[in-house]
Amino acid sequence: MSHYIRYESDPHTQRKDSRNLRRMLPFIWDYKGRVLFALLCLVASKMAIVGVPFILKQVVDTLGVKGESILILPLTLLIAYGALRLAGSLFNELRDAVFAKVRYHAMRRISTNVFNHLHRLSLRFHLDRRTGNISRDLERGASSVSSILNYMVFNILPTIAEFILVAAILFTQYPTRFAIVIFSTVVIYFIFTFLITEWRMHFRHEMNALDSKANGQAVDALLNYETVKYFNNEKLEGQRYDQTLSGWEQAAVRSQTSMSLLNFGQGSIIAIGVTIIMVFAGQGVVSGQMSIGDLVLVNALMLQLFIPLGFLGIVYRQLKYALADMDLMFKLLDRKAEIRDNRDAQPITVKEGKVSFTAVSFAYQPERPILDNVSFEIEPGQKLAVVGPSGAGKSTLARLLFRFYDINDGVITIDDQDIAQVTQQSLREVIGIVPQDTVLFNDTIFYNLQYAKPDADKEQVMQAAKLAHIHEFIQSLPDGYDTMVGERGLKLSGGEKQRVAIARVILKNPKILVFDEATSSLDSQAEKAILAALSEVAANHTTLVIAHRLSTIIDADQILVLDGGKIVERGTHRSLLEQHGLYAHLWQLQQEEKTETVVQDV
Repeated sequence: MSHYIRYESDPHTQRKDSRNLRRMLPFIWDYKGRVLFALLCLVASKMAIVGVPFILKQVVDTLGVKGESILILPLTLLIAYGALRLAGSLFNELRDAVFAKVRYHAMRRISTNVFNHLHRLSLRFHLDRRTGNISRDLERGASSVSSILNYMVFNILPTIAEFILVAAILFTQYPTRFAIVIFSTVVIYFIFTFLITEWRMHFRHEMNALDSKANGQAVDALLNYETVKYFNNEKLEGQRYDQTLSGWEQAAVRSQTSMSLLNFGQGSIIAIGVTIIMVFAGQGVVSGQMSIGDLVLVNALMLQLFIPLGFLGIVYRQLKYALADMDLMFKLLDRKAEIRDNRDAQPITVKEGKVSFTAVSFAYQPERPILDNVSFEIEPGQKLAVVGPSGAGKSTLARLLFRFYDINDGVITIDDQDIAQVTQQSLREVIGIVPQDTVLFNDTIFYNLQYAKPDADKEQVMQAAKLAHIHEFIQSLPDGYDTMVGERGLKLSGGEKQRVAIARVILKNPKILVFDEATSSLDSQAEKAILAALSEVAANHTTLVIAHRLSTIIDADQILVLDGGKIVERGTHRSLLEQHGLYAHLWQLQQEEKTETVVQDV
């Protein structure tokens, strides 16, 4: 069963298309000089092309006259005929060359705007999105900008200009019935094209929706390649993908058959109109009111007008498709960022790095509270650890500190500055994190390390790698720091990726550090080395540690125990053990697990 947005021919849709076209104009007007020159070339090209039938008429009429001048005059006319055709071609190509900068610049600017806007949207949006669908919508949206400009400048405007010139000629030089037939044919053609195209647009929307869905499924399955293999679900993924493509196939067939109906109707209207015009012209020649040259002129004008008009039907359909694609892109641009800087927000100033959570409550959804009246302080240079069962809200603390979400109640401050009142960029500049799940870019190890500080030189990057105990491993690789890590860093082990993340935070050297289960993928030997390095790095930093392994935070200045979104215990490692509460219970469980592991290894 397919789900798609049905395209309706209603005033709202027409207004939406008009609004989107107006939104595109500022991107084009960056090169207004080129736009105006291209339009002048367009008019000059059409005047030259419309002038060709007049020269042809004179040639035919002259050849029908006997006399000595016959050997000279047609030669001049034929040269003029060739010159006009050459001029038409020259101005056409000049228009294309001049407008290319406008067209591709608009594509670049709109694509960049959408890309940057996606980065401004909240974490909630990116957790809900499907990467494949978004990438396909962006791809089609960028292409639609080029297509719309191409159709407008190279098809629609030239056809309109040519129609005006031909109509003016017929009105002034031939009986009114010629103009009436042409106008009637064009009007009927446009009405037929409009009605049929609007009727069949929902097939295209269905195709687009299913195409995006299939692409999303493909990308999702490929990103989770190992999971698919673990559960032998290649067949399941293939069936899901094929089922979606089956719906796309049916919509595509309906779209093609309805297009054949449209093409046949358009061809019939043009054929009837041209036939009537030629009958009138033939009668005019027989009655002596028109010459053979006039017959040739009228026929040539009809061909010049109706041939592009035939393509205009296709262009109109493609324009509607492009507008539909562009609308998806503009809908992304219209999506408001959940987390926005206040109008008077100022950059944060951090001298000491004191972090305070005061009566903080938060819920991702109203019916599912995560944190309930949480309060704590991390003094400058101190290390505070947060532990607790899975789902207690530990990692949420880091997300709130980075202001990926706004809290429901309470206040979070850094050096007594409310983080909701400062700029997000400055806030994130003073905080560094080693996340639990480190995702790397599909680029070199050096690029991923330098990402924390793009202006860092190679020596600084290598020094950070040494402190994170990953330098020797990198040097042992055939390509060293130029080794590609693969998509999402899949060519590296979990421990190697986490050491890259640790090196990055060392390179960034922020005032406040967050370690979200930063050693969860390391073995005991590597963990001991990393903890020593982290202790050295964190010596003069305010540090928040979200921990699963309690052995990694026994040196913390303060430990919070979260359970059900509330702080149920707080103190040092020793004092918490003496309380014989939840922390002591978790410590006992982990010690037993450690003992069992040692016994099994022996």
